[in-house]
Parts: sequence; structure tokens; C-alpha cells
Amino acid sequence: MSQTSVRLLRLLRLLQTPDDWTGPQLAEKLGVTTRTIRKDIERLRGLGYIHAVPGTAGGHRSPAPHQRWTRPS
Repeated sequence: MSQTSVRLLRLLRLLQTPDDWTGPQLAEKLGVTTRTIRKDIERLRGLGYIHAVPGTAGGHRSPAPHQRWTRPS
């Protein structure tokens, strides 16, 4: 499995936790830059794995492992 795929899976797993993460925290946890985190978030959004939550307390969320989303049309 490629390094990028492993990182995306690790990022998705972190986003499935109930914790709120900042970009810098995710970058530090995964050992990459915040720019890489932004690109990975966009990749996961494009694939329908996560969605943006608007507002001052917003961010990006992933469903819990037992939940399933349908991809928006």
C-alpha cells in the first residue's frame, strides 16, 4: 500500500474519533505539513468519505465506523 494511502486511512480514522482536531494537530500527528492535510482532506471530501461542517465551530467530519453515508448528488 502506498504511503499516501496509509496516511489517508490514518487521517480518516482520526476524523472518526469524537475529538476535534486542528489542521496543525493533524499535521503533527501524521508527520506532514498542514498543506498536505488540506490536500488530503479535499481528496477524502471528493471521494465522499468526509463532509465540511460550516460555522465557527465547523471543520470536517467523518461518520462513525458503524455509520454509512450516501454520497451527495
